[in-house]
Amino acid sequence: MARKYFGTDGIRGLVGVAPITPDFVMRLGYAAGKVLAHAQSSKSRPTVLIGKDTRISGYMLEAALEAGFAAAGVDVMLAGPMPTPAIAYLTRALRLAAGVVISASHNPYHDNGIKFFSHQGTKLPDAVEQEIEAALDLPMLCVASEKLGRARRLDDAQGRYIEFCKSTFPNELDLRGLKIVVDCAHGAAYHIAPHVFHELGAEVISIGNKPDGFNINAGFGATAPGAMAAAVLAHGADLGIALDGDADRLIMCDSNGRLYNGDELLYLMVMDRLATGPVPGAVGTLMTNMALEVAFKEMGIGFARAKVGDRYVLEVMNERGWILGGEGSGHLLCLDKHTTGDGIVSALQVLSALKRSGKSLQQCTSKLVLFPQTLLNLKVAPGFDWQQNQAMVSEKEQVERELGEQGRVLIRASGTEPLIRVMVEARDAEQAAAMARRIADKVAQ
Repeated sequence: MARKYFGTDGIRGLVGVAPITPDFVMRLGYAAGKVLAHAQSSKSRPTVLIGKDTRISGYMLEAALEAGFAAAGVDVMLAGPMPTPAIAYLTRALRLAAGVVISASHNPYHDNGIKFFSHQGTKLPDAVEQEIEAALDLPMLCVASEKLGRARRLDDAQGRYIEFCKSTFPNELDLRGLKIVVDCAHGAAYHIAPHVFHELGAEVISIGNKPDGFNINAGFGATAPGAMAAAVLAHGADLGIALDGDADRLIMCDSNGRLYNGDELLYLMVMDRLATGPVPGAVGTLMTNMALEVAFKEMGIGFARAKVGDRYVLEVMNERGWILGGEGSGHLLCLDKHTTGDGIVSALQVLSALKRSGKSLQQCTSKLVLFPQTLLNLKVAPGFDWQQNQAMVSEKEQVERELGEQGRVLIRASGTEPLIRVMVEARDAEQAAAMARRIADKVAQ
């Protein structure tokens, strides 16, 4: 059954436009609260943890969610600005019924959204999201006064999460002697990520760490890594780490300012694990560069593609019993370290691999030569179905015939925005760009 409100990563949109309005979010809190309360096996009142990023709209939506949960008889703990993966960790560590994050991730400040985590710290399965959507269609009521939920602050959330992140880095290693630029995208990790790397011994240069409610992701972070690369060169740093607004993505750069995306970092992590034991396989997405698949196949390492979205990567990882997976955009999962994608934890896995090998990022990834990719994001009307556009379908088929086994084409609708993404991968960069444009030009036909 198709979901009405939930997309690839929760519910997301422009603030003030349905569904990201105070009244809807209050009803969402109530509906989610009723579903969670029904699922709670114990007789105690369920408790949910709410975190948010640094968007100005977070205050309004937090209050609306809190009211909805309270009306459903669910207690609320408020963590304030915290990375999305921090809420996943704290929900599990505190044995809570669920975690909720108010964030639109890498989007600009005028967007916002709601993400849910289960009591196990994982994204909700589609079936539970559908159950919440069904509850949204019912009237919003209110439990009796004596059963109303209460709210309180979780004052030590920051410290708890910093210690958790540090625990994923080997005890026998440290970061002494490294100068690292940490770009927090003016987002949820601004008061956390610099401390993690500093407390492990690195000299940290923080950028994108002065949120004002409006500057999240604006010219900084994983979606604008040029700021990180420039800072690395300006300060003579060894490495750069760029997170996105809710800190679940990671892009890195070396001392020369050369950027490394999620595909390259996943390759590096797999190679690090391979040095100490077998790696049965890793999971990418439909967007993962073909070079990764080819490289793993040559080494006898399994590779599977999931739908785009870290939740779907996680599903395939669980199905196959594999612990490593990720997306080129920087969502990386190490299931022996965390239940969800975490930019800080992933950076620590890369850094531990560099420390163990004594090599640079460039040296660790030198055998992986990415196929040139061209990705075009095309704005379309809501509900646009490219498969009904015969000109676009025909051009895609023609391009695939021309590429043969030397490349591939992928067209998909964004799960969070009214966009069609056209990706062409080929051995030659100019060929990939020209072919992607040929397909994109058919959108209006």
